Order: sequence, then C-alpha cells, then structure tokens
Amino acid sequence: MQMFSQRPQRRLNAQAATEFAAAFGDCFSTNAAVREQHGTDESPYPVCMPDAVVFAECTEDVVRAVRLCQRWDVPLVPFGVGSSMEGHILPIEGGVTLDLSRMNRIVAVNAEDFTVTVQPGVRRQQLNEEIRHTGLFFPIDPGADASIGGMASTRASGTNAVRYGTMRENVVSLKVVTAEGHVVRTSSRARKSSAGYDLTRLFVGSEGTLGIIVEVTVRVYPLPEALSAAVCNFSSLHDAVTSVIEIMQAGVPVARVEFMDDRAVRAVNRYSQMALRETPLLLFEFHGSPSAVAEHAQLAQEITRGNGGMDFEWAEKPEERTRLWTARHKGYFAGLQMRPGARSVSTDVCVPISRLADCVEETVADLEAMPFPFKVVGHVGDGNFHVQMLLDANSHSEWEQSEAVNRQLVLRAIRMDGTCTGEHGVGIHKMEFLKEEHGEEALALMRKIKHALDPGNIFNPGKIVSWD
Repeated sequence: MQMFSQRPQRRLNAQAATEFAAAFGDCFSTNAAVREQHGTDESPYPVCMPDAVVFAECTEDVVRAVRLCQRWDVPLVPFGVGSSMEGHILPIEGGVTLDLSRMNRIVAVNAEDFTVTVQPGVRRQQLNEEIRHTGLFFPIDPGADASIGGMASTRASGTNAVRYGTMRENVVSLKVVTAEGHVVRTSSRARKSSAGYDLTRLFVGSEGTLGIIVEVTVRVYPLPEALSAAVCNFSSLHDAVTSVIEIMQAGVPVARVEFMDDRAVRAVNRYSQMALRETPLLLFEFHGSPSAVAEHAQLAQEITRGNGGMDFEWAEKPEERTRLWTARHKGYFAGLQMRPGARSVSTDVCVPISRLADCVEETVADLEAMPFPFKVVGHVGDGNFHVQMLLDANSHSEWEQSEAVNRQLVLRAIRMDGTCTGEHGVGIHKMEFLKEEHGEEALALMRKIKHALDPGNIFNPGKIVSWD
C-alpha cells in the first residue's frame, strides 16, 4: 500500500489556520472526525486526512480559499461526495479540503434550449427530481448519487452512456476559479462554437488539478415516451459479450446494456433479494416511442437468441424496472458482501468494442488464478467494464496480487488500443499507466498545461501527472 507520508508535505501552520478561521468562521473545521470523513473515499487507500476543511457556500468562498492557499503555499483539494474510486480526493501532500456540497442550488433551467445550470454540489438524483416537471432528464448515471461537479471533474459516465454519451459530451459550459483567484466562464450555451480553444473540455476530466469548478451547465433530454427493460441469460461470458457486439454493429439504439458475470448476479441476488438466474447475463433498456421500443427490443432479442441467449424476460412495469436497475446500481455494495470485512479494490478499462470479448475473457482467466473473490460487471455497450476484487484487509500479498492483475488488465487494454480507465478517472491509482497509453511527449504536454494553469501546484497535487 502506498504510504502518503513519504510524499512532500505542505502543511497548514497555526498562523495560516488562524487566518482561514477568521475568513470562514463556522465554515472552517479542524475537527478530527470532519477531517477523517474528508480523507476517505471508495478507493483501497488508507485514510489520508487534510489539515483542515473549508465548506464553501458560494463562488466568493472558493475564490477566498484559493487566494489563501496561494498566500500560504498549501494544497487545496476539492471534495464533492467522496464516491471516487481511485483516490482522487485524498490530500496526499497535506493542505485544505474544499467541500463544495453546500453549493447545491439549481441556477437556471432553460428547458427550450435543453440545458440546466447548477452549482457543483448538486447531486445527480436531486437534479432529476427538480427538473422532472419539465419533462426533461439528465441521463449520466454512474450509479453513485454523485455531485455534478465531481462528475464533470472525473469525466464520469455510466449505464446510459451507450446512447447519451458521457460527461465529456454533455457538459456545455463551466465556471471555474483559476489559480489566480479569477472566475472564468469556459463557453456560452450556444449549441456549437468555433471561438478559441475548447476550455470546457480542458477542465472536464481534470480532477481538480487545473481549477475549481463552481458552476456547470449540462445538456438534458426529453423523458422518453416509452421504456422497456429486459434480462437475458447466457451459458457463457463469451456469448453474452458477443451478443452486445452484434447488437451495436446492427445499429440497434439501446439506451442501456449492462453485463454481469455469474458471481455478480449471485452477489446481487443475495444483497437485493432478487431471483435472477445465476449465469452471465445482460440487462437491456430501450427508450423511444412505443413502436420503436418494440422494434428495437425484438431485434435485440433475435440477436441474443442466435448466441444462445435464454429467457429474454421483460420488466415493463415501472416498479419492476426500478427494482432491476436499483439492484444493478447496488452491485458494488453487493460485492462487498462476498467477503465481509474485506478491502474492495475496483478498477475499470475501456476497449474498442471489437476487442471486448477477448479482453474480458483473458481478464477473468487471470482472476480465476487469484486467491480472493471477484466479480465483473460492465457498461459493455461502449466497451467499458469493471472488476471488483475483495481482499483480506491484512494481507499484503493479496494487495500485491490484485495490483498485478490490475496492471495486466490495463496493459492488455492499452495493447488493444483501449484506455486505462473508461470512467473511474486517473486519481492516484492509474497515474503510472498514462505514459503507456499516451506516450512521454503527450504526458510532457499535460505537465506543461498543469504548470501554466497552476504554477504554485496548489490544486490537488500528486494526481493525474507528477509535477516533475
């Protein structure tokens, strides 16, 4: 396990803490429990506590925090919900955590333009509840009830990406606080623009290393007229993944297509009291008009049947669909019950869909040789899948074995012209693979961007690219 104490530390001294306390009052905390909460995420890394936590309530608070951190040369790490998987929010070089959860206001709903502007602490489910009356919805669905700011920072994705895309395609504009404490708007709400560098895409996926997002304008979509979900079992992993490839190649506009291996199905059945057949399966969802949904579902059913698909069962009632997808979204927590008290290590990759079956099968072969339980799930419609490994929390050898599996998986995906992470992001855990994926020259260019936009290295240091 990586020891963060070995990294260079820039701590908040007593004089600096006094100035922060004067500036933020009750919104500044050095309480140990608060600091521990903000030094923990869903990654396998140990607790890494910040020196203090600032709760921002407006853009001016963020500006003030940035300028104070510059003044005292201490890191500033943005925090949304803490659901990240790769150590993004851990203050590994000390400093202050900036909690943005209180900036949770819907700023503007422009239904005619299909855009909504929110503060970064607005959560995904909150957003959809507040715009439901307009007949619109925000489709990016990473499973966790993540904050919109955090989703933009990590370039999040999820179960609907096969139809609606990821945060990369659905963030229209941002407001960002720069290292100088200036507020910059990256673009207008126009549908398209050729005016200058695409600053929006620069900050989407930057994981808080280039600036602090204080406002996000996202694209929203009409609620579909009809929805239909289905479950289809297979005797083998290969047949399930092959079916997805053929469905996508046939141009069937599936809204969601999720894969679960037999271990994942077993875990979900026990955790969510489901009765799914415990073989590899696909979960489908189709959106559109009633006639289009029926046509697309029929074609998908025919393709799966040609690959040995069994029991193409429909979940047409809203409560049935909700129960099915809720169980899928709780798959991570279901996995934890496979080995109570275990340390969970999750990783993901994304490959061209033509290589998906090979990548999954070779990965499962690696995992079956390991001493710990695991499961595989995936948003396979876009070539992305996840592995969850359950390790003995006190076993260094199991940690090393899991890291070897992760390394082998990532290098395999890169060889297949894929990526080391489809949606988890880089954080700490995937930094070492960026050179393999992008090459040294591209990595050097990323480093130049970091140096130019954050010359004091205060924004979430030690993430994505090393400073030197």
